[in-house]
Amino acid sequence: MKKLALTASLALAALVLLNGCIIFSLGGGTKTETNKATVGQQLLDLQKARDSGAITPAEYETQKAKLLGQK
Repeated sequence: MKKLALTASLALAALVLLNGCIIFSLGGGTKTETNKATVGQQLLDLQKARDSGAITPAEYETQKAKLLGQK
């Protein structure tokens, strides 16, 4: 029994060394992932906001320049 426990411990240690870490997930819980919108999607959203009157054309141009890195 001790030999089996030692072997299992060594195997686990080898996995940790090879992979860097091991994640054990016990039980429920929810995993929340956030997806960042692409620059293209952000530009489309800005255009919709401008077209609907939610932002001014000047605000649109300012935000567009920020997105495109033209500050």
